[in-house]
Amino acid sequence: MTATALLHTIDTPDGPFTILEDDEGRVLSSGWTESDEAVLARLAPRNRPNAVAGRSANTRAVEAFYSGDVHAIDDVPVRQFGTPLQTVSWAELRRIAPGSPITYTELAARSGNARAVRAAASACARNAPALFVPCHRVINTAGGLAGFAWGIPVKRSLLAREAAAANNG
Repeated sequence: MTATALLHTIDTPDGPFTILEDDEGRVLSSGWTESDEAVLARLAPRNRPNAVAGRSANTRAVEAFYSGDVHAIDDVPVRQFGTPLQTVSWAELRRIAPGSPITYTELAARSGNARAVRAAASACARNAPALFVPCHRVINTAGGLAGFAWGIPVKRSLLAREAAAANNG
């Protein structure tokens, strides 16, 4: 990929959040870090654009999310690069209601193959546009919070924020 994309970091209650956005306003990668390299590393080398500092149009959705509108991220455009199963799983992640996390087993079933639990977990692990494709809404069968690229404290905070919004709305 030789296109140019914008990198923009904002402050959130969970720490710095960096967005990598293409020239069409689609989020390619994002995460709770100030490190441009960490956000770029979420993409395979062949899919990494030339990144320059700029203002992301999608920061408003992040700010609204953290202000209590947990649905503000729902319609943010993303661009992902993956296998057909990953693509289906990522679409299913966007259908999980805030405040209603599901298990990896449920994600596998929703993705069309109830036995493909490891593949569902892998799709979560390879999800580059974190928050906008809410892989944080997937938990293990015992209700544990293992498996989040940006750390369990961030995942716990996001789930608590969404649960509070669901209970108040």
